[in-house]
Amino acid sequence: MRAFRIAYDGRPFYGFQRQPSVPTVENELFDALDRLGAFDAEADRKPPGYAAAGRTDAGVSALGQTVGFDCPEWCTPRALNAELPADVRAWAAADAPEDFHATHDAVRREYVYDRYAPDADPALARAAADALSGEHDFHNLTGDDDGTVRDLSVDVDPDGEFLVVRVAADGFSYELVRRLVSLVHGVAAGDRSPASVKDVLGPEPLTGAEAVPAAPPEPLLLERVVYPALTFERDPQAAESAVDIFESRRRDGLVRARVAGRIRAGVGEGEE
Repeated sequence: MRAFRIAYDGRPFYGFQRQPSVPTVENELFDALDRLGAFDAEADRKPPGYAAAGRTDAGVSALGQTVGFDCPEWCTPRALNAELPADVRAWAAADAPEDFHATHDAVRREYVYDRYAPDADPALARAAADALSGEHDFHNLTGDDDGTVRDLSVDVDPDGEFLVVRVAADGFSYELVRRLVSLVHGVAAGDRSPASVKDVLGPEPLTGAEAVPAAPPEPLLLERVVYPALTFERDPQAAESAVDIFESRRRDGLVRARVAGRIRAGVGEGEE
């Protein structure tokens, strides 16, 4: 049994979990393993012993997504990358016990969300984060009916025009992080009162204008998943490949931002 760290740009995918007719990260991973001969996709629904740390939603990216399954010794991160698309990179691996389960054995999952919020009040954001930290019933911040009681750690730091929201727990219910970010931003921007956090955590369901919508998925990143019993080793070649690819995407984003800025400025000034 081996465990792999997987990084991916979630924007081209309809989430992590395999689906029959749309591209997902898991589809790409299974197809790569099938092409490598590490498992037979026609004979088996999934690789033997397979499990993943979490099921990120459509558009959500990852640095520390973790999958585990039985595979030959030659199945390394660089071998996987030879068959994976550039948007998905394996970059580290660990030997794991035969009963390892990537979902159940994770003791902590950490997400980070970069919320564009140039007019936000960092003090109000931190106050909202403090109120949301600890064990609460988050039924008003998820679409799930069960498993809504969670013990969260929520931290907020300003970074230029952004609020960087970090959320950690042993597990999360559906859309919890994105709705939590939306609530923190609403308080920090003055769209919600600080007292509204208490109502969100209260027993009464919130509907209509009082309900908290989910923030957009693209700025959300699954940053880290903790397994105390595993020691992951970076595959230098695989990690270098990931660095090169995501550096290219970073530069492309900067270029697009400059072009959009020039268009915005030109339209704002008016044509001469």
